[in-house]
Amino acid sequence: MTAAKLHITTSLAPITVHNPYDGAILGTVEATDASDVNAILGRARRGAQISRSLPRHQRASILERAANIIESRRDAFAETIVREAGKTIVQARKEVLRCVNTIKLSAEEAKRNAGEVVPFDAYNGSEQRQGWFTREPLGIITAITPYNDPLNLVAHKLGPAIAGGNAVLLKPSNLTPFSAIKLVEALREAGLPEEVITVAHGDRELVTAMIAAREVRMVSFTGGFATAEAISRAAGLKKLAMELGGNAPVIVMNDCDFDKAVEGCVSGAFWAAGQNCIGAQRILIQGKLYDRFRDAFVSATQRLKAGDPLQEDTDVGPMISTQVAERTESVVSDVIKAGAKLLCGNSREGSLYHPTVLEGTPVTCKLWHEEVFAPVVMLAPFHTLDQAIEMANDPDYSLHAGIYTSDLNVALDAANRIEAGGVMINDSSDYRFDAMPFGGFKYGSMGREGVRFAYEDMTQPKVVCINRG
Repeated sequence: MTAAKLHITTSLAPITVHNPYDGAILGTVEATDASDVNAILGRARRGAQISRSLPRHQRASILERAANIIESRRDAFAETIVREAGKTIVQARKEVLRCVNTIKLSAEEAKRNAGEVVPFDAYNGSEQRQGWFTREPLGIITAITPYNDPLNLVAHKLGPAIAGGNAVLLKPSNLTPFSAIKLVEALREAGLPEEVITVAHGDRELVTAMIAAREVRMVSFTGGFATAEAISRAAGLKKLAMELGGNAPVIVMNDCDFDKAVEGCVSGAFWAAGQNCIGAQRILIQGKLYDRFRDAFVSATQRLKAGDPLQEDTDVGPMISTQVAERTESVVSDVIKAGAKLLCGNSREGSLYHPTVLEGTPVTCKLWHEEVFAPVVMLAPFHTLDQAIEMANDPDYSLHAGIYTSDLNVALDAANRIEAGGVMINDSSDYRFDAMPFGGFKYGSMGREGVRFAYEDMTQPKVVCINRG
């Protein structure tokens, strides 16, 4: 892979990108100095003017063509994801298809969500007025994306922003920049003017400058809580949309479809090596079923193959770096010392951390309350649904939850009482469809992703009212 050219001079050393599995150097990207933000903003200003002037049909056509380009090169995109993020090739192919869907949904949104008629005559005294509101672009949006879904999470910011007629300052993860670069190249090849998206790579000082600029009207961020708090302090008066961490519970009732529950929970816990904000972290099992479920879950986990992510039969690839895998191993070891029982896993070779299952984790441990973002899952028994819901709602932030049961009334009761942005019934917590609203409940919840909902966040209503009197 070659260095990404940003057309901005810099004296900083290039950022080197490594393969997380074997440490091989994949290439470099140019680092942008925080002092260059004024130049970036100048380009984004031109991009915002160009973008808002594009007719809706043209925005839609560009997005549709880009989706087709990505689909036609899906193998190359998938291999890029594997090499820089460590996802297995099977998982990477699915991410590429989700990206195609996200961009196509954005094309549709550009054409259909333009505003609506306002019924002024529904109000006494306004009988002689009629009008409508349109959805207008915000202008410049700063988008900051993480490493775990290096293609589709970028698409979730760029697609709706382009559909809404905005310009974007994109800061992808320094660990996984090439998927984002390939997506931007596809959009430009599809006809998007170059100034509409500016990609920048750099450090915290660069990010701070990109979010603090007065001309930036929105910051869309996916990542961790500490970074989100820093962004909110630096951003000033602008829109913030933040998709932060999770600690997903999955409730398994006695009357569930047993095989389906085991299979779904294993997949939900260990997809993308657990580097998944909606991955199942706490599996709560009703008492009568606990021993049987635990044994089947551990057996299925031990059958997972961890290894080279380019191999078709690999189930679990590496974590994003050896340092992250070492930190995970240390966290789990501390929890075991605190009283948790290790059922399998907690072994590591370099960045490869084997799927790990714990039971009896003290609820006072950080692991019970905070996101682990690793292939680590905790099993715990419960007796009544009330107890399960209390356990599920224990952390002070939540993205998704799941419940397996054959009783529709139980399922809907749980869905009503679980405090989460989404409740998946007879599915693991990690199910997500790119058109649905996606975001968290409680602490740190700000806005929603999902194409339509992000598009509406990235636009603003303008009312036009005609007085016929």
